[in-house]
Amino acid sequence: MLMITYLQAAVIGAVQGVTELFPISSLGHSVLVADWVGGSWKQVTLGRSGRGATYLAFVVALHVATAVALLGYYWRDWLAIVGGFVSTLRTGRVVTVPQRLAWLIVLATLPVAILGPLLDRTLHALFDTPIDTSLFLTLNGVVLVVGEGLRRRNEPTLAEYGRRFGRREVHRSVLDGEPRLPRQVDRPLAALGALDAIGIGLAQAGALLTGFSRAGLTMVGGLWRGLENEHAAKFAFLLATPTILGAGLVELPELAEPRIAAIRGPVLLGAVVSGTCSWLAVRYLERYFRTRTLLPFAAYCIIAGILSVIRFL
Repeated sequence: MLMITYLQAAVIGAVQGVTELFPISSLGHSVLVADWVGGSWKQVTLGRSGRGATYLAFVVALHVATAVALLGYYWRDWLAIVGGFVSTLRTGRVVTVPQRLAWLIVLATLPVAILGPLLDRTLHALFDTPIDTSLFLTLNGVVLVVGEGLRRRNEPTLAEYGRRFGRREVHRSVLDGEPRLPRQVDRPLAALGALDAIGIGLAQAGALLTGFSRAGLTMVGGLWRGLENEHAAKFAFLLATPTILGAGLVELPELAEPRIAAIRGPVLLGAVVSGTCSWLAVRYLERYFRTRTLLPFAAYCIIAGILSVIRFL
């Protein structure tokens, strides 16, 4: 029986809660932190590719806690989105912003909902070494640099239309169905199209490789489709909620297994810490991305990834 101490549960829960939403890969950090520390910490993560089920059950609890924190933070948005989804089923029309957001989230969730069950365990088994994770973490940093380039590409067009029409008018014209502005224009979430949503969802699916960040790839996908940092981050957090919650609920029966009885206390502590850190992380990041960029996270991933490659060669 693999045991998890209260200290290990609290530390891993904090790492999960923060890195799930920061664009620096939660699973990558849970693997690399344990491998860097070694000893009993490394043994805790043996279940990450199916070699032991205790750790997988623990991760399920952490993910559900993160999803609950996101639901709590965005509860007003989710009430409107769920209401919009129900109303479209009743009327057959998609006209309001909540209705559009509901279906955009559904479309963006489809790629990972299809590819996750097919590829998740296989990819983890194929790329389970610290070297693999370190390389993917480094590449995650490179992708974030690309995202910053996309953001800067959008700025001249945004500035030009802002001078001509004002930001509010640009957004209103897109939502009202007036002649489409160039794709580089910064657009609000509800102005995304169906193909935009699917493209962002495909980007999110890249996080099936341990070391790539779900939030980071989703944000870069949003920047690719013309969003600014603030909107790309919010869409990433909204999109993460059903993805994380759905995956967690599928595996939730694992927590009822008899083998988990001996570590239910640490599991509960880890979940509480993870949920609290997730709530604080999304609160911080929403403000951060109003004025700042992905570059600090990109630099961190590249440096941490290269150092880890050197460490585990």
